[in-house]
Amino acid sequence: MVQRLIDALRAAGVERGARLALALEPGVGLGLGLSGGATIACSDADPAALVGVIEAELQPRWVMWSQATAAVLVAAGVRVATSWDLAAVHRLLFGGWRADPARVWALLNALPLDALPTEAPLDLFNLDPLADGDPEEPVRADGYLRPDWASGAWSTSPLRLARWAALGAVAAERQHVALAALADTPRALLTARAESTIELLCAELSADGLPMRRDVAETVIADMIGPRPRDEHDSDEQRRRRDADVIRHVPNADDLDLRSPGHVKSLLRRAGIEVPDTRAWRLRSLRDAHPVVDALLAWRKAERVATTYGYAWLDEHLGADDRLRGVWSGADGAAGRMIAVVAEPGHVFVRADLGQIEPRVLAAVSNEAALAAATLDDDMYAPVARQLAVERAIAKVAVLGAMYGQTTGHGAQALGRLESSYPVAMAYLRSADRAGQGSRLLRTNGGRLIDVGSTNANDVSERDGRRIAAARGRYGRNAMVQGAAAELFKMWALTVRRRAVPFDAHVVLCLHDELLVHAPEVHGDTVARLVVDALDEAAQRWAPGGAVRFVADVSVVARWADAKA
Repeated sequence: MVQRLIDALRAAGVERGARLALALEPGVGLGLGLSGGATIACSDADPAALVGVIEAELQPRWVMWSQATAAVLVAAGVRVATSWDLAAVHRLLFGGWRADPARVWALLNALPLDALPTEAPLDLFNLDPLADGDPEEPVRADGYLRPDWASGAWSTSPLRLARWAALGAVAAERQHVALAALADTPRALLTARAESTIELLCAELSADGLPMRRDVAETVIADMIGPRPRDEHDSDEQRRRRDADVIRHVPNADDLDLRSPGHVKSLLRRAGIEVPDTRAWRLRSLRDAHPVVDALLAWRKAERVATTYGYAWLDEHLGADDRLRGVWSGADGAAGRMIAVVAEPGHVFVRADLGQIEPRVLAAVSNEAALAAATLDDDMYAPVARQLAVERAIAKVAVLGAMYGQTTGHGAQALGRLESSYPVAMAYLRSADRAGQGSRLLRTNGGRLIDVGSTNANDVSERDGRRIAAARGRYGRNAMVQGAAAELFKMWALTVRRRAVPFDAHVVLCLHDELLVHAPEVHGDTVARLVVDALDEAAQRWAPGGAVRFVADVSVVARWADAKA
C-alpha cells in the first residue's frame, strides 16, 4: 500500500520541494491535497509514520495549516525538512498575530472579517442546521469556512482530512500568488518559505527542550530565596523574611505591602525619597539615597524568582530528562542567560551571536554603498567614526539613534554628518518614518506587512496628534530594520538546522540574534565553523551580491553562561 501511495504521488508530480498539503489525526488517518484539486485519503492508526516514509522518498514542501501539525509529527518522532505554514505566511501577508483557519481563508477570499460565522446553539434565530451548506463540505455557500470545520471537525474521518488538506492546497496557492504580486519585495517568497520552516524548528525546540542541570538550578534558586519550602507554612515564612529584609530599613513600616506600588511609594517617602513611580531604572538611580533602595531592588529580584521562576516553575517545565521545555513560535522574545543551562555529558554548546546586526541590515536593505563598505570591518563603527570625524562611541549612538528616531543626546551632533556621509541609508529611514507618521502600510525587505496603526484626528488634540504621529514614525523606521534583521536571523537558524544534521547537532535555543546549538563534543569545532559558513550562505540568499558583510561571535562552551557576553 505504501509503495502504491509513493508511486501515485510521483505520478502526480510530487517531488523534492513541491507543495503537498497535509492533514492528519493520530488514530484516524491522513489526507493529502495535491495541485489541481486531487486528494488522497488514508485510514491509518499511525499517520505520522506514513508521512515519514513520504518524506524520506520525496521530500516535498508540506503545506500545513499551522505549527500544530508539525507538533503532531515531531511528537511521533517524524521530522520533515521544509513546509509551507499557512498561518506563518498569513502573518507575513496581512500582519498581526491572529492566523486561525477561518481568518486565513476569509482574507484570502476578500471576505469581511466582521461577518465571520461562529458556532452557536440552535434557537429561534438559527433553526436550520444545514443553513450554512453541506456539513461534509468545509466551505459554506457564502464562501466562509464552516465554524465547526475551522474548530476541528475536519479531523473526524479520512475523507474529511482529505478535504481539509485540499483546502490547504488551495489556500497555499492563493498565498503564493499574492506574494508573487508584491513587486517591491521580490524576496517575499523566500521569506515565506523561511517563516514556514521556522515553525518546524519551533515545534522541534518545544519537543526537544533545552539541556539544564536541575541541581544547579535549585542551587541558584536557593541562593536567592532559600531552600525548597517543605509546606505552605514554610513558604509563608520565607515570604515574611524577604519582606522583613526591606522593611527593617524604615521605622514603623510593618503596615506596608511591598507588592503594592502605592505602598512602596509610601515606604520610600518615609525614608525621605519622593518618586513619581517605582520603576526599576528609577530606583537604581537612587541607590545612594538610602539603604532601603538596594534592599528593595534585591527583594524584587528574589520575589520574581519565588513567584514566577522558582521551584514550582522548575517542577512544571523541567522534565525528568533535565530538559527545559516551553512553547516556541516564530515571534521573538526576551530572556536572560541562565547558568543552569549546561550541555549534556559528552556534548558542548556552540553559541553564536550576530554582531552589530542592525546597522549591517540597514546597509543591506537601503543599498547604501558607503555604509556597506564599513561592514567589511569586524567593528563597523570604527570606519563610521572616522568618516564622521567623531569618537567611536558617538558614531555608534548616532547610527542607532537614526534607526530608532532619536534626535537628541550624544549622537545628535553627528546626525548632520550621517546625512551627508550615508544619504541613501538616511533617506531609507526617513521614508519609513514618513510612511509611519502618515499611517501608511509598510513592508520589510522580505515582504512582512507592518501596520503602524492610525488615530482619529477628532479624538485627540493637535499637539497629541503630532506626538502620536512622531511615535508612529519612529516605530516605522525601526520596524523596517528590526523586521528585516529577524528575517535574516531565521534564514541563518534554518541553514544551521539543515547543515548540522550529519553531526547529530541540534539548535536548542533562538534568542533575539543569538543561536545555541547542542553538539557532540567531538564535533564542537566543526559545528562552530559550520555556523559561520551558514551565516555566509544565509546572507547571500537574503541579500544577494555580498556587498554587506555579516559577522558572528562564535564560541564552544559547556555552559551557556560561559559564552562571551
